[in-house]
Amino acid sequence: MHKFTRLALERKVLFIRVAAILLPLAIALLLLSQTVFAQTTYVITDGSRVLVHTTTATDPEAVLGEAGLELGADDTYTTQAADGVSEITVRRSQSVTIDYYGQVMQEASFGETVEELLTRLNLTWGQDDTISLPLDTETYDGMELAVARVVHQQQTYTAEVPYETVYCSDDSIPAGTEVVLTEGEAGEMLCQAKVTYVNGQEAERTVLSQQVTSQPVDEVVALGCGEAVDLSDEQPVIGDGTITLPTGEVLTYTHSMFAGATAYTCVGYTGRTATGTEARVGAIAVDPSVISYGTRMFIVTNDGEYVYGIATAEDCGSLDHIVGDRVDLYFDTWDECIQFGYRECTIYFLG
Repeated sequence: MHKFTRLALERKVLFIRVAAILLPLAIALLLLSQTVFAQTTYVITDGSRVLVHTTTATDPEAVLGEAGLELGADDTYTTQAADGVSEITVRRSQSVTIDYYGQVMQEASFGETVEELLTRLNLTWGQDDTISLPLDTETYDGMELAVARVVHQQQTYTAEVPYETVYCSDDSIPAGTEVVLTEGEAGEMLCQAKVTYVNGQEAERTVLSQQVTSQPVDEVVALGCGEAVDLSDEQPVIGDGTITLPTGEVLTYTHSMFAGATAYTCVGYTGRTATGTEARVGAIAVDPSVISYGTRMFIVTNDGEYVYGIATAEDCGSLDHIVGDRVDLYFDTWDECIQFGYRECTIYFLG
């Protein structure tokens, strides 16, 4: 009997000892399972969109993925713990075009202000420089921003003073014609101005002072009021420095010269002059060392039979055909060239 009592007592002690070991272990396992399977509530802000998502995940990117939010290559986020929840703020990349003193660049922003963006990019600006948007403007996708260099300079320069035209009557000139008696000449004045340049280009000019240093010379034009000249024979009236055409138009010339004249044509094809223009009546060949290309002339033959009229030096003839005081006049037909042949003429060089 005593033996059985002792055995039961030993079993009881063993049970108590095993329980003492297993109970803390069970409590630890229970606490561990609660930790592993604990859920966290996240408040996710993506621009104007706010989501609440509860999950056992702890990695922010995993949480965003579970909530159905994808991050772009340049997108980022911030996290912050609050009372009973965790906050995740998504920062979407914004494409901002910046014209920085004429250099265009594409940069990424995350909703910062214009000032913060320029500061982050180490883009400085001067006191007088202009920025197209206020510094406290928040960036947005597709924003275009321009920073312009503004420079103010004070300049001294000369400017032209235009001349006036004065008209007078002259009964020695046929009615309906005009003759320039005195050529007009512009004057000159000294100016000071404040000039504003934006990125090297002039944007504004404010004249501060003007002082005339050379007075202009008025152009004096005589209006003919004398007896009208009969121009029915289509002959020009050539005076001292003027040529009055049958139409009444008055040309002025600076000097004249005598020259020998021949004739040529390009019947059957389109000819080109030495200066690249189309051969035609009025485009004549000259010796460029005597008469420069582009010179305007009025040509008449000395026998009075031909008035070639206004001509321009555009060709030079071939080889040594036109040398010195020689010209070659263009006509439309061979018959005209044959009739003209060779004649002495007078060339009036138009002003």
